[in-house]
Amino acid sequence: MFEKTELKPWKTLEETIPADIFKAEVRAWAKKMRVEPAEIHIRPMKRKWASCSSRGRLTFDTELLRQPAKFRAEVIVHELLHLKIPNHGPLFRSLFKAYLSKK
Repeated sequence: MFEKTELKPWKTLEETIPADIFKAEVRAWAKKMRVEPAEIHIRPMKRKWASCSSRGRLTFDTELLRQPAKFRAEVIVHELLHLKIPNHGPLFRSLFKAYLSKK
């Protein structure tokens, strides 16, 4: 759903949010969505912004820390939603839009 080609221009370190703040964003969204990720990791990823394993492990690309808050929220909600719905079908798309419209 989110291609790495959507990468925004590089930002300075001062414009990057710290990893612990990002993880707090993930946990806040998880609470709103009533899901519980098993683990939250941040590491460089070549092709994706994030992934969700079948065991509930969320991994986010380090470059996401340099992206605008709105885009980060979209990626976070997308991955957390996979804890409820494993595919990208109509229900997934509807809930994705609904969660983001509640911000």
